[in-house]
Amino acid sequence: MDCKHIGKPMKRVEDIRLTSGRGTFIDDMNPFPNIHQAAILRSPYPHARIKEIRTEKAERMPGVKAVITGQDIAALTNPFPVGVTAPVKYYSLAVDKVRFVGEPVAVVIAKNRYLAEDALEAIEVVYEQLPAVVDIEKALEPDAPVLHEEVGSNIANHRHFHYGNVDEAFRQADLVVKHTFFYPKYSATPVETYGVIAHYEPSEQQYTIWSNFHGPFTLQSVMAAALRTPSNRLRIMIPKDVGGSYGIKSGVYPYMVLMAVASRIAGVPVKWIEDRQEHLAASSSGTDRVTWIEAAVKRDGTVTGLKMKMVDNVGGYVRAPEPACLYRTHSNTTGPYRIRHLQMETIAVMTNKSPTGLIRGYGGQQLYFPLERLMHMIAQKLGMDPVDVIRKNLIRAEEFPYTTPSGGVYDSGDYRKAFDMLLDIVNYDEFRQKQKQARAEGKYLGMGLACIVEPSGSNMGYITIALTPEERAKSLPKSGCAEGATVSIDPMGGITVRISTTPTGQGHETVAAQIVGEVLGVDPRTVKVVAEMDTLTSPWSVASGSYSSRFAAIGSSAVYQAARKVRQKLLHIAQELLQVPLDQLVLEHGRIAVKDAPGREISLKRLIGSTHWNPDVLPPGMEPGIHETAFYTIPAAMPPDENDQVNGSVTYGFVADAVTVEVDIETGEVKILDYTTVHDAGKLLNPLIVDGQILGGLVHGLGGAMYEELAYDRNGQFLSGSFMDYLCPTAPEIPPITIKHLETPSPLTPLGAKGLGEGNTMSAPAVIANAVEDALSGLGVTIDTLPLSPNRIWTLIQDAKQKMEITA
Repeated sequence: MDCKHIGKPMKRVEDIRLTSGRGTFIDDMNPFPNIHQAAILRSPYPHARIKEIRTEKAERMPGVKAVITGQDIAALTNPFPVGVTAPVKYYSLAVDKVRFVGEPVAVVIAKNRYLAEDALEAIEVVYEQLPAVVDIEKALEPDAPVLHEEVGSNIANHRHFHYGNVDEAFRQADLVVKHTFFYPKYSATPVETYGVIAHYEPSEQQYTIWSNFHGPFTLQSVMAAALRTPSNRLRIMIPKDVGGSYGIKSGVYPYMVLMAVASRIAGVPVKWIEDRQEHLAASSSGTDRVTWIEAAVKRDGTVTGLKMKMVDNVGGYVRAPEPACLYRTHSNTTGPYRIRHLQMETIAVMTNKSPTGLIRGYGGQQLYFPLERLMHMIAQKLGMDPVDVIRKNLIRAEEFPYTTPSGGVYDSGDYRKAFDMLLDIVNYDEFRQKQKQARAEGKYLGMGLACIVEPSGSNMGYITIALTPEERAKSLPKSGCAEGATVSIDPMGGITVRISTTPTGQGHETVAAQIVGEVLGVDPRTVKVVAEMDTLTSPWSVASGSYSSRFAAIGSSAVYQAARKVRQKLLHIAQELLQVPLDQLVLEHGRIAVKDAPGREISLKRLIGSTHWNPDVLPPGMEPGIHETAFYTIPAAMPPDENDQVNGSVTYGFVADAVTVEVDIETGEVKILDYTTVHDAGKLLNPLIVDGQILGGLVHGLGGAMYEELAYDRNGQFLSGSFMDYLCPTAPEIPPITIKHLETPSPLTPLGAKGLGEGNTMSAPAVIANAVEDALSGLGVTIDTLPLSPNRIWTLIQDAKQKMEITA
């Protein structure tokens, strides 16, 4: 359609308040009188039994209202429900045993944070230390220390999947390429850490919780079950301003439950704001993963089959929505490639590290690092250019919609066209000549390539792939991706939109205003968007939230449908008043006019006024007022079938990346010279916001590739508890970045849009690793572990030199 506002680079309306210091964040809020402050005592040990907790001294200290321990929590709450059958008991405070450094052990509620922190020092905890395990492979060994005795091992989830005829593909292969890859545990480090304000009202038996939460989606029911309360007695409020999340704030919910119970015990509202050390040690993170991968390959570079064993380290507990990281990319495991035979073994293992959860791109970076590294290895083994191997295996434009072996339905795309755009932009052939010349001069330049599929708008049913078909059959099938939105017009003509996507900086308010402005023919700047979330009054579903890049595909569609309902109502009123057929009416410039009849028109203000002030003129059966709610889902989001096939997301974008680097072989330092990325995310709703999201995701991915790791020693002690030890990329580390777009609209969404913003988080680690290995080609260096610190690269170079000397 010909759009005036959708697809245009409108500046973000959110930025006015944020750049002027008028944002309202969780620590700015005081929604209840007499709020007390909480401080949390945390375990210094990775694995230990709690023999005794002595709280008497702390309870007698001035200003202390209550001291809460795991026994109090166990008496008032249930363990959090999990999506696996392993009987893992996880509470908001440690009960009997601690399983990672930083696990909450006790909470002090006091008049202020200073008094609460002082009282923590008066609490005495007697621990019996136990052996710890943090290494994935060691945690799988039969004699490994067991974290949860009731489980009997450290395996929380274990499944096997077979699609096609993998054995035949490998029998007929001309070459089998295999390798083991190690992906690190890292975080998101939002500017704003976790925050919770909780109040228990005994007269109503209701918990009201304000938090900078990433949900609510399924986790509202998880919290209600833990609190032993009906869901309508758990009111969750999320402010419109959240200082970043990148998925990580889905993990705040155990603290929401903890503070809710603390308020109930103390009899006062309770506020807790996490500090940075707490956040790094004990909030949430992506999973570290070990992947064993094999490819069956023909001499011409065609990949016919894949075998993958993926083991995710979920930390001390499997905490909902985990094992989401392990299965979020299940449907797009073969990426953008025409690989028809697939075998997978998936394991979620528990170790003495902090629990994991959603993080930008969750599961995608862990998948594409080994897959895209393997494509380059195949080219090397065959003596081919990586370009030829990638292009040969890419799904063709005429094959869309394309169904993957594991059940993903890619809705649209032209992968080869986007890939060729990338190669043209970076002058690929010219670079190869430049690389040879540089090597002759003692400089080590390299170019990496990566092509990925970016899933968006996740189907709630994908997580049930963690269960066998027989286990799934015992409960209600899970599916869908529903999101709701409401468009209202008040008696004076003011338009308000209420969304439930809990934005955390993505610009949802701006895009929602653009969509409503487009549909109703008004200036988007006159549309007020309410982004605060209230589970008692907002239109939301079990899928609501901003995870999985779902706004562009799902959230915007709900806004569009609600606005269309309002438009249709206004048109029908105008039809009644003007006495002309509906198809003769046009809505634009704040009025509804009759086509080809100058002067025959009626203003929106008058129409809207009629619905409020003079409902007698409305068409028969029409309700007064304008207040329309729409819920939108896509039928493609079906439950998994009996063959474990599932369309885990409803739209699938495409990303093609090229990176050039220079490696100093004397120091191991990697310098990224430039980064080019081509995206196909269907119809772009706001190109300005799109490019901002791409840049953010790219920098996050760059951090995972080069700097970031939540590191532990072999005894389970946490080593990166501050920004002195946990490195993040800053402005000087960001290379020149070129962003280009190809638009193949999705046939499944009314605006043709797909999600984006996570793609480069998934692709950057793989493409940078490919570039570094390309730069070091001929030296015998293999990149299979991240991050690519100078120390790691230097060590790899030295080890390769020693091997070459021994061989010589």
